[in-house]
Amino acid sequence: MAEMRQLEFFLVRYVPDALREEFVNFGVLMLEPGANGGGYADVRFTRDWRRVRCLDPGADLGMLEALEADLRQQLARGGPDRDQIVAKLQDYCSNGVQFSSAKACLAADPAREMDTLAQLYLERRAVEKREAAGRQAIVGQLRQAFEQAGVWGLMRKRIAAAEYTRKGDPLKIDCGYRPNGMIRMFHAVSLATDADAAKVLAFSYPELQAGIARVEKAKAELTAVVEDGLDRSEEGIAFALATLERNEIAVAGTEELAGIAERARMELRV
Repeated sequence: MAEMRQLEFFLVRYVPDALREEFVNFGVLMLEPGANGGGYADVRFTRDWRRVRCLDPGADLGMLEALEADLRQQLARGGPDRDQIVAKLQDYCSNGVQFSSAKACLAADPAREMDTLAQLYLERRAVEKREAAGRQAIVGQLRQAFEQAGVWGLMRKRIAAAEYTRKGDPLKIDCGYRPNGMIRMFHAVSLATDADAAKVLAFSYPELQAGIARVEKAKAELTAVVEDGLDRSEEGIAFALATLERNEIAVAGTEELAGIAERARMELRV
């Protein structure tokens, strides 16, 4: 009978908003502690990102995919002290990535056990996909348009206003890029479900615009991407649109995204 080996594993999770306590497991990391550097160590990430996209249509999948290769390099350099690897896991706890506490298991074949864990935690039962609504739906369309144009990987995502305004500013602009001394930014705003979000964006933008000019030495341009088919005669929507435009924020419907993405492709020379 094959000898049972003592192993431990960690689940790698995507947590876009820690306050809401919602997460998706997208990876498994397994180590064999106390094996004098020769023990089993491997990491496995999902190849189907639909669960992550369902939770957060704006998730930076490129960053998450790159994390797997980075973890493999860390494991390869782990040396005799696997505890150092565990300590380094905390360095990754940013951008929505978290690791579970260590879970112990016994297995004669660690590779087969890794397959079992991956199937259990990464591929188990199909998740009932919620229909993305409101701002999330617009963010998804925004990303899709730039992906189809081949420029999503070249763009900045979740641009923190605090870099240009003041510490603690919670605003993060969905995405943007810089062509020829101009920073073009795009932010999804659902006027159908949250017209007040337009006021928040309009209030924040002048200071953000001034901060970009000061820090980046560049002119800023912000486009609020809204739903198609809005009733612009409705009082709340009309007020929100006027508020955006009064603060030099352009407004575009999702039907204009293909043209916007094509301009980005040309300006980024893809």
